[in-house]
Amino acid sequence: MDNTNISELVERLSSDEDSVRKMAAFKLQSAIGDPSFADAFIHQGGLPKLRFLALHANGNTLAYSLTSFSRLLELDIGWDHVTQDLIERVVELVVTHPLVNILRGAMSILVAVVSHPHNRTSQPGAFGFRALKPAVAVHPQFLEMLVSRLSSADHALCANALQLINALMRDAITSDADTEWPKFIKRLQDLGVIKAVYVLMQSTALQDLAHPILEFQSLTKTLLRKWRDVRIDLDKPEHRRALKGLHLASNPPSKPPVSRDGVAGSAKHHPEKWRRLGFETESPAWEFEETGFLGMMDLTDFVRKNEDGFQKLLLEQSTKPAEQRCPIAKASLAVTGILHEHFEIDKPESDEGRYAMLESKTGLDRAFKPLLLQWSRLHTSGLNAFLRLWKATGAEVEDFEKVEELVRILVEQVVGQAPRTRDVQDVEDELADFEYRKLRDLQMELLELTYEDAWGHHLQQLRDELHHEAQQFIREQRIRCLLSGAWFPHALSYPSSETGPISKAALARTVPSIWRFVRLSHNRRYLHFADFDARTEEDESPALESLPNKIDLSTVVSVASNISTDAAASAPSSSGSDSTIRTGTAAAGNNGPGAAHTKITITGYEPSSSSSSSSKTPDSQRREMTLLELHPPTQTLAAEWLDGLLMLLNQQPLTADTAKLIRMIEGYGLKIRLLNVRFEDLRAGEEPELPGREGTEGPFWYALGEEDEGIGERGGGV
Repeated sequence: MDNTNISELVERLSSDEDSVRKMAAFKLQSAIGDPSFADAFIHQGGLPKLRFLALHANGNTLAYSLTSFSRLLELDIGWDHVTQDLIERVVELVVTHPLVNILRGAMSILVAVVSHPHNRTSQPGAFGFRALKPAVAVHPQFLEMLVSRLSSADHALCANALQLINALMRDAITSDADTEWPKFIKRLQDLGVIKAVYVLMQSTALQDLAHPILEFQSLTKTLLRKWRDVRIDLDKPEHRRALKGLHLASNPPSKPPVSRDGVAGSAKHHPEKWRRLGFETESPAWEFEETGFLGMMDLTDFVRKNEDGFQKLLLEQSTKPAEQRCPIAKASLAVTGILHEHFEIDKPESDEGRYAMLESKTGLDRAFKPLLLQWSRLHTSGLNAFLRLWKATGAEVEDFEKVEELVRILVEQVVGQAPRTRDVQDVEDELADFEYRKLRDLQMELLELTYEDAWGHHLQQLRDELHHEAQQFIREQRIRCLLSGAWFPHALSYPSSETGPISKAALARTVPSIWRFVRLSHNRRYLHFADFDARTEEDESPALESLPNKIDLSTVVSVASNISTDAAASAPSSSGSDSTIRTGTAAAGNNGPGAAHTKITITGYEPSSSSSSSSKTPDSQRREMTLLELHPPTQTLAAEWLDGLLMLLNQQPLTADTAKLIRMIEGYGLKIRLLNVRFEDLRAGEEPELPGREGTEGPFWYALGEEDEGIGERGGGV
């Protein structure tokens, strides 16, 4: 825009007609963002006229003027016209005006004023929150109205309000004295700013509010760090009051008990005044070294919200032996440290890294952590989980670190895996109901992953080798089962007294009328079988010569079965009684009804005739047929013969029984290999330092026990 247009625009800003002023202000707000235009506008004397409109205009003219003024301030221009009367006018608009477009511009100006660097002016108190204090004193409901704007349906207004709150918080944290910023932050929290931002962080309009919400989340971490860095000093009245409040909330006994050395305590000093609350000593201030005033806040908040439960808990702990009591205060500080570590409070956040995650919905869900705003509730739930796990595990004082590690894993699992939109109440319920056994399994998985990180490459090579060895071992075992032979029921007969359709009772009493015995030949090339009226004892199994029927395994195309192999892909069960093979209709029991429903079908090419022309017929022209059907009566027999036949044909086994055996042998092999690692293999040329034998007499060693198959003790004393 040339100088003529700028001069004309400046002139119209002071026109007597409101419509002319409004049109000029409207054009100005879209052009003022250009630095060259802004310089020319100021050179033409437009800034005093714009300031006049901001102070005295109404309606859309006022909205356009405020937007233009805020954009000038963003260009770091026009600060000499930011006076106290302008600030008071803008604060008044934020408190009293209902129009959204006016509120947006007004809040943008206040954001610029509060965020303006202090070294840009020689006038004390002209910028920052101090510049707003005189106007806020006239309109004390300013902060309340500001927080209420966070629930507005207009996303741009919510963003402007949150930007202003962020600017006020940042200025208070960095500029105010140590005694002032906690009061200001507490006032904002009492007005509901945490709840309001928490709702915004879980809303579907997150993309429109992403930047100010991320800044608020970063400021929350800054506040937590600042509270953590405040050392507990008993010379400070607020610190003394906090500790005294803990003591009084514990309902201390009126008469001190006899101390451990048998001397009665005085009326002024209980011998375990602080240790009964869970501190390690009677000087608790030093125990807040790691968590600072943040740990004090968490502990006092837990006691204040649950004073009756806290007193009952202390009374319950006092009835237990000293070594079995859970140190409540120490546990509280541990949970504070766990949350501090989980949310990475000390980790610096770069704007580039934060905003790069806003490009996708997945990045949004990872960038925002609404549960961080529920710090107090998470601490209370975490401490209750600590107490629950202490009781469930029967822990003692020396086990404190172990329970702490369980709580750390619990927080990582529940809080860390919670999606962005999950309500904090659901998280609290899961923390309260999470099973110890499942938590223990997670701990073992994490431990295994730790070893994988350290030895992953070498362990993987070793596992691959052991897996191949285990497969070969089980292959030979399964084939030897085939070489030994087995009895299979071949046909079923029903009681002759039954007439009509076969009833369930008759089915339950079915018995095989013919037995089929099947055995693999010694050269492993033929499968011999024959039918018998009755089965013989195992030590009198039929010889190969008595089995006239045989199948040439070179003609076998496939071995199929209706045995379910779903369990083979699942993790190995800890219980040996778990069923791993199922038939299509019922589990294969031990000769029970339905055992015959388990079927193994061997399919192959029809036997060749004795003529030379037929024997030369290619396989592609030969007809496939069922060569043999087997009905294994037990799960074990089904697994042995199905996988034995498959392995004999150089195919992969299918059943969970075989997979479980392979995993077991592979696991034992790995443990044995690790036990064979000698000290000199790890540190060649260095003599190991042997442990002492003080107080031990006679020979001393460990060996595998014969009864419990565990590590036992033989010979001399331990």
